[in-house]
Amino acid sequence: MTFTEDQVRRIEELKKLYQKPQAVVLTALWMWQETHGWISEEGMKAVADILGLPPHHVYGVVTFYTMFNKQPVGRHKIEVCTNVSCMLRNSEKILKHIEDRLDIKVGETTADGRFTLVEAECLGSCGTAPAAQIGEKYYENLDEHRIDAILDQLK
Repeated sequence: MTFTEDQVRRIEELKKLYQKPQAVVLTALWMWQETHGWISEEGMKAVADILGLPPHHVYGVVTFYTMFNKQPVGRHKIEVCTNVSCMLRNSEKILKHIEDRLDIKVGETTADGRFTLVEAECLGSCGTAPAAQIGEKYYENLDEHRIDAILDQLK
C-alpha cells in the first residue's frame, strides 16, 4: 500500500508551500486514513518517508491525536463523549445502551464490520450533552430512543 499519484502530487505541493515537512504531517495522515481506513505502521512509515521525517515523529502525531484510527474500524465509528458535561447528562447510560444494542464493548467492532464503538474525551457540545459523533456528523441531546433511531438509519 502506498499513496496515490494524486496524493503524492498534493503532498509535494504542500511541502513547497509550507517549506517544512512537519507542517504537512496531519494532511498526509488524513490522506492515508481516508484511503486505507486506518493508519498502520506501514502507513506511518509511508508518511515519514514521503516527508523525509523520522518515523518516531509521525508515530508521535498518530498516537497523540484521537482522530487517527490506529487499528481497523467499522464503516461507522461511533464516538460517545464521556467527559464531565456529558457524563452528568447520562452519557454512560447512552454508551451502555449502544454496547447492549450492538453486542460489543467500547473499543470493539461488530462482527459484520458495520460499527466500532469508542469513547471520546470531549466533543465540545457541553451545552447540548450528551453528545456523540458518527463519522463527521454530530448528534446531541441524546437518549436511548434517539440513539436507536440514528443507528436504524445507518447502512
